[in-house]
Amino acid sequence: MLNSYIDHTLLKSDATTEQIIQLCQEARDYSFASVCVNSCHVELAAKELAGSSVKICTVVGFPLGASLSSVKAFEAAQSAALGADEIDMVINIGALKDGNLIAVEEDIRTVKSACGNAHLKVIIETCLLTYEEKKAACICAKNAGADFVKTSTGFSKSGATVEDVALMRQTVGADMGVKAAGGIRTKADALAMINAGATRLGASAGIKIVSED
Repeated sequence: MLNSYIDHTLLKSDATTEQIIQLCQEARDYSFASVCVNSCHVELAAKELAGSSVKICTVVGFPLGASLSSVKAFEAAQSAALGADEIDMVINIGALKDGNLIAVEEDIRTVKSACGNAHLKVIIETCLLTYEEKKAACICAKNAGADFVKTSTGFSKSGATVEDVALMRQTVGADMGVKAAGGIRTKADALAMINAGATRLGASAGIKIVSED
């Protein structure tokens, strides 16, 4: 069932309380995997989804990844304490571009250590990376103990591609999650990402996707 792959997402800066409540109700109605919201909405989402199977996902260092590791870790810890089940962090993209893989890996490890029982997804922002940088980012995430790698924030130049998902799956192996996000708007898009190796899909068009024939 496609719905079990979807993180029902609303990360716009102008998202209102009413819209977050609606998002949570939709996630209940369609049995989506999670709602993905900014950290200021985690407590509300946890309240709205109490007793349901829908997980609470939030984002850290979003969307640039250029925050201090300690700040990312603090946001992750606070979010987990407020009810987040999953944390989607953005890597330090500049450090990756510098070839400073030690810094990239340590950034991820610092956030992972703050997540408690929450799963960590690592957004590598594929549209800004070369082939080798994408592979390196995935290896850093795996080495640091992350649970998923994720293609995109959806706020940069472009989103997920089938080719990037396939590369990420090949790089991390069979046991780690791969989340495709950004630009997934149709059932065909979703199925293509899953066939390429995605185990989770970030989408704001989840209802449209699962409602298509």
